[in-house]
Amino acid sequence: MNQPPDIDARPTEPGSIAWNQAELAENPHQSSEKAGKVRSMFASISGSYDLNNRLHSFGLDQRWRARTVALAGIRPGDAVLDVACGTGDLTEAFARTDAGEVIGGDFTPEMLDQARVKADRIDPERRPRYVHADAMRLDYEDARFDVVTIAFGIRNVTDPAVAIGEFARVLRPGGRLVILEFAEPRNPFVRWGNRLYTNRIMPLTASLVARDGSGAYRYLPRSIETFHSPADLAAMMRSAGLDVVRQVPLTFGVCVASLAVRES
Repeated sequence: MNQPPDIDARPTEPGSIAWNQAELAENPHQSSEKAGKVRSMFASISGSYDLNNRLHSFGLDQRWRARTVALAGIRPGDAVLDVACGTGDLTEAFARTDAGEVIGGDFTPEMLDQARVKADRIDPERRPRYVHADAMRLDYEDARFDVVTIAFGIRNVTDPAVAIGEFARVLRPGGRLVILEFAEPRNPFVRWGNRLYTNRIMPLTASLVARDGSGAYRYLPRSIETFHSPADLAAMMRSAGLDVVRQVPLTFGVCVASLAVRES
């Protein structure tokens, strides 16, 4: 888990292009180089990631994460693994609960660097631990955690079904998986407005804030449009042996929080 990333998947130089227009005209999830491109773009935007999240979600990203924590139903002493933790916002939210152990894992070392800096301001007794992690190859034994979460990260995984299988494997019986992910709103008017914002406005302003040339904020809307639906994710969770308890649309369906439980 703590080993450095494979050299073939290391990010390119900061500011270089990870996703060009031609690639994004197709389905980015089908790219054979998706893992390396995702790592490259997150390395490029890691320093401004939190600021862009707050600005371009109008502060709602924190509410969405709070709802994720609530759905997880933390009990005193629970062991929590937050996969694709990024700069640690959700991981820190779990650290403020009664959980006994909180680990944040991410594929991009630069994002983990930001998370560790932020963690310095937390009481050492409540401070989460951050590790390099590949969602499709978790370096933990079976039935290790009471709660596994992933927020806005499952669509960045090369094979989401494999990752969900890993989440199920490391969950204890009765353990909970919560997946928070963007979605296409069902209401046509909301969907139109959301696409206008995410396709036209946000890529320009977010790229300016981040001073980013990697294409990260052009990838975001395209990755949502071409990703699996909440119903597809539910089917993957069931195939992994999980019982899907509920799926909660948030902010008119802009994102959906899915809760599943490992029965045995």
